Amino acid sequence: MQVRTRGIRTTVAALAAAAGVAAAAVPAAAAPAADTPRFLEPAELPPHPTSPWYAGPVTAGQPDPLPVCVGEALPSIASHRSYWTEYDTNAQQITVVERDVQRAKDFAALLRKDIAGCAKKLMEQDPDITATQKSYGRLNVEEGAHVYGLHTASEWGSSDIGLFSVGRDGRTVTVVLWGQMGNFQHAQVSDFKATTVTAVNKLY
Repeated sequence: MQVRTRGIRTTVAALAAAAGVAAAAVPAAAAPAADTPRFLEPAELPPHPTSPWYAGPVTAGQPDPLPVCVGEALPSIASHRSYWTEYDTNAQQITVVERDVQRAKDFAALLRKDIAGCAKKLMEQDPDITATQKSYGRLNVEEGAHVYGLHTASEWGSSDIGLFSVGRDGRTVTVVLWGQMGNFQHAQVSDFKATTVTAVNKLY
């Protein structure tokens, strides 16, 4: 989610811009091992009306900067991939393989809790921002996935919409984030749900 200075796109998009620069200089990542979770391909993201999607390499570790709402909970064992278009729409997938199923359940629950309280936390941290969020419910894929929306507006006129999902397959948890300028009317919820289903199905 490309961001100006604050709000949703501030935390998720600087990384997408950096990933875009890096992608031009870094060779394509090697094919993942059979026991490694697979990440989304650019064409599997919500379609953009005027631009293709591009993707950086799958990278070990936490994203930098940390994404809004879920970043504080991410462990060092995370892997991530950033995506972007030519028109200020960005996305990210972050995947964590836990030691066992129970730890994965607990981690997914923690992420959902953090997202549920995100709007309130953002406004407490920055009084210039108004944040509103929605829950779009549970998706019946593998052990389940949940989808959320977050809109932030600032006193200086920015308006950004983000979609989040948390899904689990066994001991693997994946988070998908999508964002652009706009509000809830601009959220591609149906397409994002389809992307989430694909992401969870691809974990193994």
